[in-house]
Amino acid sequence: MKPEAIKDYYMVNGQLKATTHLDIFERIERPPIYEVIRVIDGVPLFLEDHLDRMRRSASLVGCNIERSDQAIERDIKELIVQNKIENLNIKLLCVDVEGMGQVFLAYFIKSFYPPKEYYEKGIHTILFHYERENPNAKIQMAAFREEVAKELEKNNAFEALLVNKDGYIPEGSRSNIFFVKGEKVFTAPKGDVLLGITRKHILEVCNQLNIEVVEKNIHMEELDSLDGAFMSGTSVNVLPIASIDDIELDSVNNRIIKIVREAYENRMKEYIKSRTL
Repeated sequence: MKPEAIKDYYMVNGQLKATTHLDIFERIERPPIYEVIRVIDGVPLFLEDHLDRMRRSASLVGCNIERSDQAIERDIKELIVQNKIENLNIKLLCVDVEGMGQVFLAYFIKSFYPPKEYYEKGIHTILFHYERENPNAKIQMAAFREEVAKELEKNNAFEALLVNKDGYIPEGSRSNIFFVKGEKVFTAPKGDVLLGITRKHILEVCNQLNIEVVEKNIHMEELDSLDGAFMSGTSVNVLPIASIDDIELDSVNNRIIKIVREAYENRMKEYIKSRTL
């Protein structure tokens, strides 16, 4: 596995290590269980949700994460303090390494946050035919990521919407996808996708706003009938989709998408405020 840790320090089983020595990454040969958490103003956003999902991912592939939630939280806080970084993504990674047993890593990674323009104009997306073997488990698949990255660059797109063998679109390559028809929001059933943390909070926000959410996969032939669409994720929050291949959508002006985005961002601010008091 290629070394990913940036800044001055990273953590290995609770021990602070300098990023000048990243040999441990080269010893990782099997796909690891991982989680990416956004740190805002020194607060790991929705930390409890992320740790719960990481343990569920591990359980799905027959693994038990030995490090406790309390220890992981201490790792994250130590990373933030020692690196003097308050706004960046942290990656958690758990994997068995030959000769070492289970290894738990925590480190800062290169992070991209969409500029204001992306939210004002929306993003371009493409369709990509691919079906995850275990969509509920967050397991790093390097070959898949590289293949998607090539297609995104070739088409000058920000995200790829995954199309399964039956022509349905359950999710994005690195995001959950929501479609809007009239006053309803459509998203894939929970058994068909990675249960994103942002997705979870968006569903709760929609419930509070009395917006009906239909858990149903949208077929690629239905895209022409949409009133809007957006992707969600740790680094993007609620990001309007302006186009899918050659299909254009007025998502940035869609009333439902606007109020969902605003409500979700308010929820983020409330969480951060509650952790900084």
